[in-house]
Amino acid sequence: MQECSKAIQRRLADSRFLRRYFVGNGLDIGAGDDCLSQYTEMFPLVTQVYGWDKQNGDAQYLTGVSDGTFDFTHASHCLEHMVDPEVALQNWIRATKHGGHVICTVPDEDLYEQKVFPSRWNPDHKWTFTMTKAKSWSQCSVSLLQFLAKFNDITRVMKVELLDSTYFYRCHNVDQTLNHVTESAIEFVLLKL
Repeated sequence: MQECSKAIQRRLADSRFLRRYFVGNGLDIGAGDDCLSQYTEMFPLVTQVYGWDKQNGDAQYLTGVSDGTFDFTHASHCLEHMVDPEVALQNWIRATKHGGHVICTVPDEDLYEQKVFPSRWNPDHKWTFTMTKAKSWSQCSVSLLQFLAKFNDITRVMKVELLDSTYFYRCHNVDQTLNHVTESAIEFVLLKL
């Protein structure tokens, strides 16, 4: 619920978003009604952000978007909805210029799904995500560190972070993302080589 908006204050306190990641023209994939474009004045090096949602086509393929079109691509809570997250991320990287960044946030399987899948909170989720685990409770789990290694030939991992600073670990069996502050996610940033 308004996950892009929740991330703004945190990102404004991180100079990498202000000076490296959000620079130039961007594409916000799966933006819906919470597009990064509403915050462009807070990120002075952003020229423009284009929102991409269902009416624009399948976010997995970005059909019609030429290779290397955008200085950065941003996807907040979209990858878990893709039929094939590897194909989706490949296309998101494809749409990004060399030297540009892919900024992506996904729900953490333990904090968000809380060991229940299909998700109680969003039945459209096709995948769960963890940073890394020897074994997950989810049959649809994606271990991000292993997953991102598949793209080592075309990207460099710049950041992987569990977003739990506003998560209430004592509060169980509730969708904490319904409040206005809690993030229960993992954010990663890739540099396209």
